[in-house]
Amino acid sequence: MTTIDPEQRIDDVLPGVLADLEQLVAIESVSADPARAGEVARSAEQVAERFRAAGCPDVRTVSAAAGAPAVIGRFPAPEGMPTVCLYAHHDVQPEGDPAQWTSPPYAPEERDGRLYGRGSGDDKGGIAVHLAALRAYDGHPPVGVTLFVEGEEEVGSPTLGALLAENRDALAADVFVIADSWNWGVGRPSFTTSLRGLVDCVVEVRTLDHGIHSGGFGGVVPDALTTLCRLLATLHDERGNVAVAGLATSEPPDLAYDEARLRAETGLLDGVDFIGDGSVVDRLWCKPAIAVIALDTTPIAQASNTIIPSARAKISLRLAPGDDAQRALARLTEHLESHASWGARVTVHPGDTGQPSRIAATGPIADVARAAFARAWGTEVVEMGQGGSIPMVAEFQQAFPAATVLVTAVCDPDSRMHGVDESVHLGDLRKAALAETLLLGGLAELADSR
Repeated sequence: MTTIDPEQRIDDVLPGVLADLEQLVAIESVSADPARAGEVARSAEQVAERFRAAGCPDVRTVSAAAGAPAVIGRFPAPEGMPTVCLYAHHDVQPEGDPAQWTSPPYAPEERDGRLYGRGSGDDKGGIAVHLAALRAYDGHPPVGVTLFVEGEEEVGSPTLGALLAENRDALAADVFVIADSWNWGVGRPSFTTSLRGLVDCVVEVRTLDHGIHSGGFGGVVPDALTTLCRLLATLHDERGNVAVAGLATSEPPDLAYDEARLRAETGLLDGVDFIGDGSVVDRLWCKPAIAVIALDTTPIAQASNTIIPSARAKISLRLAPGDDAQRALARLTEHLESHASWGARVTVHPGDTGQPSRIAATGPIADVARAAFARAWGTEVVEMGQGGSIPMVAEFQQAFPAATVLVTAVCDPDSRMHGVDESVHLGDLRKAALAETLLLGGLAELADSR
């Protein structure tokens, strides 16, 4: 078995890893933007090149069903050793208005111990952690390692099922480490043990077959935008709880999440109240949540005194663990179709779905992981839920039911994943890399002991 000084080796390789991370962040690999498909492809090739440089003997760029490119790299397992699949994704969210960023989103900049830039944390930071662990072992990890870096996670992994089916043998592993969540806080590592699912749809409301004069017919004929607003208002009760019937909830963990901390992390404006009933962790992790994330209607700059004939909204529904995405989509559709005012015509266009997950951090492998992370971070691991969705976790659980899945993180609540000024804490990046290096060694020792 390969024996190293993990801390020294991480310190040796980290400067090069950070340089590679900055180069990856500079690539605009926005999978949601068809105009930047070439950048997504370039990002995949750059990831593949770095895996080859790390000594990986078998690296391939793959895709399925015309999906975005993913990278698979394989280090064969030494005799008697398990195989660990290290997952991350190289695609990123759109940057929004670049003028709102303190520094340009694709020009990585280090400030106050953090590296800023789109993807620095989510999830090119995860790629950096995997690279650091491999380089710490000088390309000879003590266990088998499969690297799987996806290229369309930020658009819901639409072709992941086909990709897993086509590459099942190459991706089969005893342990899956998914470095794509966030930690409890700076310096506080976590394993994510529950994830909400995701359903979205576009609802269209029509009241007229064409626009008409608002003075000539206003007061008698309903406009579509007002009608849509009334419909969207029915999705919550007066307290802000989701009012769609038939959605599941689950039991919250015994973990306190202070509202003052939540207010600071979210930037909630003074005087604005939180919504919903129950504890913070109950509302964040164990209940459904609905947000209206987009509207299609007449822009203010093009407004005229016309009764608007149609309007559309995109609705995002997060599902509690234990719910089913298709069933939840049906309940949401039924609600929208039955709650429109004034007999307006409602059409629901289904969008992406992703199943929620429960991830049991139990058993010998999880114990080894917990010990490795506690040693690297100098504190015990927090087992926490996640209000966001990583649908591929459920797909991995379904495709490889006998494997242990660990959902780890390099980000923290201040990383602003998906937001302006996304960043990764460089001290935590080092600790995450050390933890993964220790995990690979610990799994080899576990196999030897058996």
